[in-house]
Amino acid sequence: MTDWRPDSWREKPAQQQPSYADPAEVEEVVRDLAQLPPLVTSWEIENLKAQLAEAAEGRRFLLQGGDCAEVFRECKPSIITNKLKILLQMSLVLLYGGKRPVVRVGRFAGQYAKPRSEDLETRNGVTLPSYRGDLINEIEFTAEKRVHDPQRLLRGYSRAALTLNFIRALIEGGFADLHHPEYWDLAFVEHSPMASEYQRMAESIGESLHFMETMLGRQVGEINRMDFFTSHEGLHLLYEQAQTRQVPHRTGWYNLAAHFPWIGMRTCDPDGAHVELFRGIANPIGLKVGPKMVPETLVELTRILNPNNEPGRLTLIHRFGAKKIAECLPPLLEAVQRAGRKVLWSCDAMHGNTVRTSEGIKTRRFDHILSEVKQAFDLHAAAGTHLGGVHVELTGENVTECTGGARGLQDAELRRSYKSSVDPRLNYEQALELAMHVARRMRGASIT
Repeated sequence: MTDWRPDSWREKPAQQQPSYADPAEVEEVVRDLAQLPPLVTSWEIENLKAQLAEAAEGRRFLLQGGDCAEVFRECKPSIITNKLKILLQMSLVLLYGGKRPVVRVGRFAGQYAKPRSEDLETRNGVTLPSYRGDLINEIEFTAEKRVHDPQRLLRGYSRAALTLNFIRALIEGGFADLHHPEYWDLAFVEHSPMASEYQRMAESIGESLHFMETMLGRQVGEINRMDFFTSHEGLHLLYEQAQTRQVPHRTGWYNLAAHFPWIGMRTCDPDGAHVELFRGIANPIGLKVGPKMVPETLVELTRILNPNNEPGRLTLIHRFGAKKIAECLPPLLEAVQRAGRKVLWSCDAMHGNTVRTSEGIKTRRFDHILSEVKQAFDLHAAAGTHLGGVHVELTGENVTECTGGARGLQDAELRRSYKSSVDPRLNYEQALELAMHVARRMRGASIT
């Protein structure tokens, strides 16, 4: 790719970028970032790409989940551990119920930047820059905190490195061992309506492992640990550029800030800077696909971002909302299929289902989320394509941000423990319930 460089995106129009006061300071920070060690490795990236290629063929299933936006102050062992626990529990449900290996990708260790609809925010007659994520500024509504500060790029890198190092230590230490799913228990949901069904699954897996190892006369080593990968929206182009580099013994360039970066719906212009940067990296990448996407543009993007039609390279993450998916998805499925493009399809049933209560609180209805997932399975089946993954915003904390689910959380209860600074997330119970519904559908049962 002779016409591409890690900074060739600067020659294209760039959306959703911060406005820094001192360009010289920004360039110094970018140079510092470029000299720091990578957060991930090229062999981990290639391993993920191979697994995603299998997911596209129906031999694995992608579970991608985590916070809407990470914040620096929550880089704490308990919070990181709880997020890892819920993803591991969901993957166990999908593995057991769906009868397929699961590709585990976390929306963390780098999800510090967020796109915004407006550059400015006004409260009580005061107008300040919008909060764009901890990588850029702070959420407190003061002139000082809302300044776009390039030094926060270094803080974001540091928090991502600390998070990823802790996750790796947990996994290497046996935290993700299938022999011990009790390590993943979250004490505050001991009496969850989902707890008993999950416990039956865990016990059944334990019994199966014991039987198999008794027959073999040895422990099955490969299930003592699980692969786990990181992802974030590759929104801040200077940050992504700084971590894009060549590695020994491999051709091409890798974005070593995450295993799986994705392009958001607001920055997917085929002639834009984000597509330019992403087309040149060797990572598997995601592309969010929303209601405004037309078939011709989507096919064009698949050709730009995956010119060699490489299996596992491109994941299309559709996000329409329960009310629009039946209208919007089929033409895109047909166009991509007709063009012969190799992609993995994943369903983000969160972003298209955001609403506000009568009190103005942003929330998502669990029934709407479940409906979009159900329709996605049906529409893919009708088109002869394959839904190979789900993309979920969730937390391992006991929050009240999305309504519905097994406990029937109501609008009036949202204020009890609403902690998200941007978008509402599924709590532990709701996330596990969603996984159980998806697992049933994976093995051919209907979502009720």
